[in-house]
Amino acid sequence: MNRATRDTWAEAGRRLLVKAVEEFAYEELLTPRPDAAAGADAYRLDFADGVHWTFRATRGTFATWRLAGTPVRHPAPADGDAGPERFLLDARAVLGWDGPTTAEVLRELTATRRADAQALTRALPAARLADLDHLDLEAHQDGHPCMLLNKGRLGFSAADSAAYAPETADAVHLIWAAVHTGLATYAGVPGLDAETLLKEELDDDVRERFAATLETACADGPHAPSDFAWLPVHPFHWDEAVETLFASYLADGRIVRLGESPDRYRPLQSIRTLANLDHPHRRNVKVPLLIRNTLVWRGLKTEPTHAAPDVSAWLHGIRANDPFLSEELRFHPLGEVAAVSVAHPLYDAVTDAPYRFHELLGAVWREPVGALLGDGEQARTMAALLKTGSDGRALVSELVERSGLTAEKWLGTFFAALLPGLLHYLYRYGTAFCPHGENTVVLYDANDTPIGIAVKDFAEDVNLLPGDHPEYADLTERADRILLRWPAHELAHSLLSAVFAGHFRFFAPLVAEHLDVPEDTFWAMVRAEIERYHARFPELADRFDGFGLLAPDFDRVALNREQLLGGGFHDRAEKDEGFDVVHGRVANPLATAAFEEEK
Repeated sequence: MNRATRDTWAEAGRRLLVKAVEEFAYEELLTPRPDAAAGADAYRLDFADGVHWTFRATRGTFATWRLAGTPVRHPAPADGDAGPERFLLDARAVLGWDGPTTAEVLRELTATRRADAQALTRALPAARLADLDHLDLEAHQDGHPCMLLNKGRLGFSAADSAAYAPETADAVHLIWAAVHTGLATYAGVPGLDAETLLKEELDDDVRERFAATLETACADGPHAPSDFAWLPVHPFHWDEAVETLFASYLADGRIVRLGESPDRYRPLQSIRTLANLDHPHRRNVKVPLLIRNTLVWRGLKTEPTHAAPDVSAWLHGIRANDPFLSEELRFHPLGEVAAVSVAHPLYDAVTDAPYRFHELLGAVWREPVGALLGDGEQARTMAALLKTGSDGRALVSELVERSGLTAEKWLGTFFAALLPGLLHYLYRYGTAFCPHGENTVVLYDANDTPIGIAVKDFAEDVNLLPGDHPEYADLTERADRILLRWPAHELAHSLLSAVFAGHFRFFAPLVAEHLDVPEDTFWAMVRAEIERYHARFPELADRFDGFGLLAPDFDRVALNREQLLGGGFHDRAEKDEGFDVVHGRVANPLATAAFEEEK
């Protein structure tokens, strides 16, 4: 792993400082005021003891703030270090942080800055980024665009980060365990039983070796090998959680360590989801990690894990039976086709324990995106479209040039690949994914032109409308029980906030700068794609207004508020299952956008 240098540390700090001012001002955590003495576009933030910070900025879509240059502290600190740490310390009183919260914020900021600085030491130019396959590109992405503290990975040591973070990990070997069915439950989509899954995911000799280990472990005990479910465990989690928190079950033989798989895996940006490098046709594996990152502890809740295959089967059934989804579009829900959920009776008895103690062990197998690709086709997360190379050239500029299309034509293919399937699930089936940049994978043809998308994360990130609807008739009871329900205008945040305000808020100005497509044109093209869908399905017209995708304004989702003011550092018994923290409302650029097709 490359160590951060003085220059990369400084650059990472500069970027985080700019982001802190932009996103805190956007969420109205802080309120800049015009600095009239400094001229147009000049602003200041006033703090205690006569300290203030000045900067220049313009206002963009959604009333966002876009800084020009780096904020300056007045007076300059004696040690010369006017970085993001100093800024947050100055802002502490305004933000209302107590000592423990301030320390946790600084801890996570340092971890994020360290990860960013290390990533800068291995930055690549845009052309090199465009050449990478989707797994290699995962190691070069920048993290959540809205959240300041987006690479904390609290719980990882420096050695753990080097071994398991997506920017640095070369390969991870998973540990396999057998868990007695008194604790563990297998679930799979129809036709995929546990034995079939293991045959597909493990080589014969590995399976035989693991079976022999289990036979030996059961020889002098009360359990039979057939009474166990097998699952992979992340090596960090085995050491951090299983060996310690499940010690009694290891001792009495209800959990047996089978051994390490020879397959090499690489972590994706979510860290707890890993892809098989040696056998790309094998499924991605999602496993819990006892770390806290971007708001929450990264465990696997038992009930949603158990229900994941049911949710996937239902989503696949919708697609298979709808010609628009299955024949006209390249739209693929990446099925979570099998799962093992593991209970912990001791902690389950403590219903008010911090929620991480109820998410300690399990595994989900997800279809790999590579299985969807034809000859010459490529996949990249939507988040990758925000990436700028070390040469200052945007990745999207390179993709547009390789496609041979004009910038507007290329954007049109992107919107046509992205939006219709999401709109169809939302309007016709009352079903919303969480299609933010990491959960949405864009598929490209051999010329790097977008042709479709794949979406992932279902068990806890697929939401429905309240009440009974014919579209939900095929949901199993356990799937229906775990899927959250929201009114139409809140369900629409799957696009309004996750895509438009959460991704396009950053993508549109990047496109304007690098592709010379004005932001007004960008948003008009988005609206035109929505209107094309409306025209294509007039029978759904009575549903369109209820979702409000073209409404004048909508609630501002404030993720930094949720993380920094909403209990993100507290050991709560309940994870935030409710709707994201919102603060105020923002104007919807789609409400007034008008597009004229390129001639």
